[in-house]
Amino acid sequence: ACPPPVLFVEGAISALAGPQVAVVGSRSPTASGRELAFELATGLSKYALTITSGLALGIDSAAHLGALQARGASIAVMGTGPGQVYPARHRRLAAGIVEQGGALVTEFVPGTRPEPSNFPRRNRIISGLSLGVLVVEAALPSGSLLTAQCALEQDREVMALPGPVRSPLSRGCHELLRNGAALIETPE
Repeated sequence: ACPPPVLFVEGAISALAGPQVAVVGSRSPTASGRELAFELATGLSKYALTITSGLALGIDSAAHLGALQARGASIAVMGTGPGQVYPARHRRLAAGIVEQGGALVTEFVPGTRPEPSNFPRRNRIISGLSLGVLVVEAALPSGSLLTAQCALEQDREVMALPGPVRSPLSRGCHELLRNGAALIETPE
């Protein structure tokens, strides 16, 4: 409904043409959540699926790293302008994504700094590029749930990984599951 007027791409534009699955979740995941995101992304990459995420701390970076570990492609949709990696500690990760045949994508013009309002906007691109969105650990409320909502609006699949019932980071995923998201336990 509101496509970006232009996308800036650094890396392999061809990576955008392949089938993609978005893997998103908490910026402060549990060790188990980080490990599961990595394993799921590694496994999905082995099925020739490109892993798309937001280059954020936590689940996003674990998903990108899982794709790279499997020698698969990954796409990072950024909330900044081209050439400006946020968070800065992910510069090496971003370089690895590009070197391995993936891409860094943004709708923001060069020089755009990381503003809080940019990140919810980029979520619609993460879901729009993907066949579906897999949420791994998300609190209520959560930016990951915004990405899942975008996926529903774009007629994409929404998937969630269940977690411990007492964990605040499971509540968002459990809410998605109650509302009809596909329950995911393995890459298969």
